[in-house]
Amino acid sequence: MNRTLSILIGLCLPLAAWAQDATVSSPDNRLRVDVAVKEGKPVYGVTYQSATILEDSPLGFVANVGDFTRGLTFAGAERKTLDETYRLDRIKQSEVHYRANELAVSLKDAAGRTFDVVFRVSNNDVAFRYELPRFGETGSIVIEREATGFDFPEGTTTFLTPQSDAMIGWKRTKPSYEEVYKPDAPMSERSQYGHGYTFPGLFHVSGSHWALVSETGVDRRYCASHLSDATPDGLYTVAFPMPEENNGNGTATAGMALPGHTPWRTLTVGDDLAPIVETTVPWDVVEPRYASEHTYRYGRGTWSWILWQDGSINYDDQVRYIDLAAAMGYEYTLVDNWWDTRIGRERIADLAAYARTKGVSLFLWYSSSGYWNDIEQGPVNCMDDPIVRKREMKWLASLGVKGIKVDFFGGDKQETMRLYEDILSDTDDYGLMVIFHGCTLPRGWERMYPNYVGSEAVLASENLVFNQSSDDNEAFNACLHPFIRNTVGCMEFGGVVLNRRLNRTNDGGCTRRTTDAFQLATSVLFQNPIQNFALAPNNLTDAPAAAIEYMKEVPTTWDETRFIDGYPGRYCVLARRHGDRWYIAGVNAGKEPLELKLRLPMFDKGTKLHSYTDNRKSLALEEGQLTVKNPEAVRVTLQPNGGMVLTGE
Repeated sequence: MNRTLSILIGLCLPLAAWAQDATVSSPDNRLRVDVAVKEGKPVYGVTYQSATILEDSPLGFVANVGDFTRGLTFAGAERKTLDETYRLDRIKQSEVHYRANELAVSLKDAAGRTFDVVFRVSNNDVAFRYELPRFGETGSIVIEREATGFDFPEGTTTFLTPQSDAMIGWKRTKPSYEEVYKPDAPMSERSQYGHGYTFPGLFHVSGSHWALVSETGVDRRYCASHLSDATPDGLYTVAFPMPEENNGNGTATAGMALPGHTPWRTLTVGDDLAPIVETTVPWDVVEPRYASEHTYRYGRGTWSWILWQDGSINYDDQVRYIDLAAAMGYEYTLVDNWWDTRIGRERIADLAAYARTKGVSLFLWYSSSGYWNDIEQGPVNCMDDPIVRKREMKWLASLGVKGIKVDFFGGDKQETMRLYEDILSDTDDYGLMVIFHGCTLPRGWERMYPNYVGSEAVLASENLVFNQSSDDNEAFNACLHPFIRNTVGCMEFGGVVLNRRLNRTNDGGCTRRTTDAFQLATSVLFQNPIQNFALAPNNLTDAPAAAIEYMKEVPTTWDETRFIDGYPGRYCVLARRHGDRWYIAGVNAGKEPLELKLRLPMFDKGTKLHSYTDNRKSLALEEGQLTVKNPEAVRVTLQPNGGMVLTGE
């Protein structure tokens, strides 16, 4: 990793020289944060090109050693300019140049104890956190709650998904970040369960600007948070996990050693959606938690369970899916739950050996296990026990297995964050990658953990099999994720379904409403370095040949991502570059054909693009060619529940 960090300005002024406010702006001076102490209470506000994004919003926290939300004064400030480059091959952009201005405001309480609120402001992004020193003899602290808030102006509408009740759903495994979004909802609308909303949250500010709120840098040293419901004047605050999560085990507060710091809370702002889609702030402000001696290979996988379900977890069906992976040129096959009893450990060793003869490696499923849900699917009681877990990792490595998928966590408490990190650290010792399922939002984990390769944390493709309403709303949801969930972290969705009927024999169960071109587009719209696609062996003969050939070539890692056009829940067009080749993907959730003029400056006039589109009448997949006549106005049509992919250099 090429990394440079230059501190150009350092300034610390004594209290007597300071007013009760300070300001920091982005390098381009368009985004500004104002920090103040008003009547002893710290607040901050955010403006973008003079437009108010956040009105005075509260700062501070209440701890077991005191209330740090009131009775405070300025104690000084320090400014820095940050300039850093880094490479990260598992996110939307492989080479990142991060430039930001930092302001660290020191606040003092009546007892003379100080802490810092550190703001980093880059073009379109704000990140901030609390940094706490050791308070004399006090070397540990419990953060009981935060006052941290986001106060949006009147008229702002929201694109949010609720935090669910604890200990509900399948085998009492929620919350698992799999609830439904409501688009363009008023701030006055209460969340479905009364517990607020999961990160990230998208806001349309006064109809003229966009803002995305999230957090990053969460590890074993803090709990994961979410947003409260809004107050009548539009204030959302950071909320901690519910005590009932994880079957009531573990604290709902955050304990840290001093000196210490909280996670970063982030705000991405723009007058259009490009900064939201293209932001890299979740990774800009975090650091790797450990280095790895291993090199990990990303790519595509087959996955029997998504269509063939539990009945496919047997040796013969897994051979068929390994053969499918080999025929597609894919790197992996994911063997899902129950393999320990329905195939058995000895035959899993045989299966791994067979896969190697085909140039394919295995991922194996595990339950997170433990005392917080009622899951029966095996293997259980492996991931939560460090002794058993390390023994299991050693065995997997001996078989040539390349990764695991760990499922059913059901909580955001600090002890659960410790489990995520423990699993990642132990698996890296044995050169294994990790996918999380039934889990929390990843928060900067692609940069923090070298073997982390994806999380579900979304109403993903399995729901297309479970109920018809998910198929009916597939296009709507696909037009949300690139703007919200997937913009802040890897999203292991498990998409690209080429069966028309979602069962083993392609003749029953739920009916897919979207076109084949739509499905191909999601391979680009949804970003994850390991993509376990929902293809089935029958697709080699019953799916359009052009679709299969496309799916043999589509990459899973990207060097650049650009927003082209769209509106959350209605339609979306993104461009992603892998090496020298661009992929332009679009989907339409509307009921009518959508005529668009796309600005595609990455192509020269006269460039011939390979196209995958829907036939206007039959909606069948059409493979063709499109010549770019004017890169500023490339005409395309997206059919209802349809899509398109354009590729070219």
